Amino acid sequence: MRTRLASAAALLLTLVALAAGTGSAQAAGYRYWSFWDQTGDAWTYATQGPASAHPGDGSVEGFRFAVSADSADATKPRSAPSFEAVCGATPTKDGTKRVALVIDFGTPQDAAQGDTPPAPRTACAQVPPDATTADALAAVAKPLRYNSAALLCAIGGYPHTGCGEQVGDTAGKPEPAKQTDDGGSGPSVGLLAGVAAVLALGAAAVWQSRRRRN
Repeated sequence: MRTRLASAAALLLTLVALAAGTGSAQAAGYRYWSFWDQTGDAWTYATQGPASAHPGDGSVEGFRFAVSADSADATKPRSAPSFEAVCGATPTKDGTKRVALVIDFGTPQDAAQGDTPPAPRTACAQVPPDATTADALAAVAKPLRYNSAALLCAIGGYPHTGCGEQVGDTAGKPEPAKQTDDGGSGPSVGLLAGVAAVLALGAAAVWQSRRRRN
């Protein structure tokens, strides 16, 4: 009986440890340029690509090179200067619009092996009224590089190679815990059922032991 109880307890501890470890696995990430719109003094992830976005005069657009799993995990530009701070010294001109661009090349931890990111910079693009953000970027941050799927791969020639390549993990960020049937996060239903089964086995063993003593 003691052997049964010891085995059940060991199995229970193993299952609990597995439950506690759920969500600690590393998620695959991608090294790429993310595109941002500035609203007030905060960045929001752009809902369309730079080649289809048509910013108005006075807009502030941002780009950040980093490793992230998806848009919810994307890293924002590290500064959020105002339009006046970037374009205040650029006079208005008929038949054009001014778009402030914030270009953050990321950190050494985001860079591919052998690459050193340039310092972040800003630029004021003065472009035709119908210009896209990609047009504005091309006016002030050449050379740009795109892949065959029109994904922006490099700004100002950085990075020198690669385009949205997958990396091993997202810089140590843990993967969110799996969802349970009730919508919360935590161990799977199967794992909880296993724990419950072990608890029931232990209770039955204790009850049988007491019954024999009586």
